[in-house]
Amino acid sequence: MLRSPICETLGIEKPIFQGGMAWIADASLASAVSEAGGLGIIAAMNANAAWLRSEIQALRAKTSKPFGVNVMLMSPFADEVAQVVIEEHVPVVVTGAGNPVKYMKAWNEAGIKVIPVVASVGLARIVERAGAAAVIAEGGESGGHVGDATTMALVPQVVDAVNIPVIAAGGIADGRGMAAAFMLGARGVQVGTRFLVAEECTVSEEYKERVLKAKDISTLVTGRRTGHAVRCLKTPFTNAFAKRENEGAPIEELEQMGAGALRKAAKDGNYEEGSFMCGQVAGLVHERQSAAQIVDDIVDGAEALLLEASRWVA
Repeated sequence: MLRSPICETLGIEKPIFQGGMAWIADASLASAVSEAGGLGIIAAMNANAAWLRSEIQALRAKTSKPFGVNVMLMSPFADEVAQVVIEEHVPVVVTGAGNPVKYMKAWNEAGIKVIPVVASVGLARIVERAGAAAVIAEGGESGGHVGDATTMALVPQVVDAVNIPVIAAGGIADGRGMAAAFMLGARGVQVGTRFLVAEECTVSEEYKERVLKAKDISTLVTGRRTGHAVRCLKTPFTNAFAKRENEGAPIEELEQMGAGALRKAAKDGNYEEGSFMCGQVAGLVHERQSAAQIVDDIVDGAEALLLEASRWVA
């Protein structure tokens, strides 16, 4: 079985994380991934403390295995969410959309393993000094909020810069992507887009169908002018947003256009007005599977490829 140091650190069986996707990564999906031996992650998104506490308790009713919570640092409820993960004894916290250092001392003192998502070597070094257990180096191929560097370029540079395990994210949907990440020095991977079509994922049927029909050129990045670049499927909404952004629309107008668009896609299946966030690897996602089947397919595929590669060296 493919294992790595991150498995021992977190008490998981397989070195694969499920991405903390807002309006998508809930107790249903996260518990299924954890039960399958990976690290399921609940997305705290812009929700308040009460909602997150309820999701954590719902997850624990389904599994006793390790799990994580993704804390979005731009959330207006970030402070109260940061306290809830302590009170609920969450084993792992993943952070995104900012620098988590202000919370890390309290989390570390509570025994929480903190694993920030980073898009640069500089932030990776900062969070390592603050006590991060690992970092997730996420390339711009990923869905949702993205940085500039690609996974292929970012991961090895972060690996060289820090002494803690690096988890690769962005552009990984099968065993080939996982094997490549390990060759770059990663000790695990985070997968988001492929889990969108998991049976346990509660996202809208329209969302799942759009991902299954996607091709290699089906996504685009918008929002760079606002400072919050987002990768999503090309839809009437994203095409209109990109047009107004390219025309130089005021940032306030763009922010108003984007408000609530992800929820419209994830929960309402509104193709005309929704933002269907997903990565460039959507073109590799062809079938609905259970979370356990997805985890096993990716990990087993990577293991076979890494074993084959080892035979090339004589």
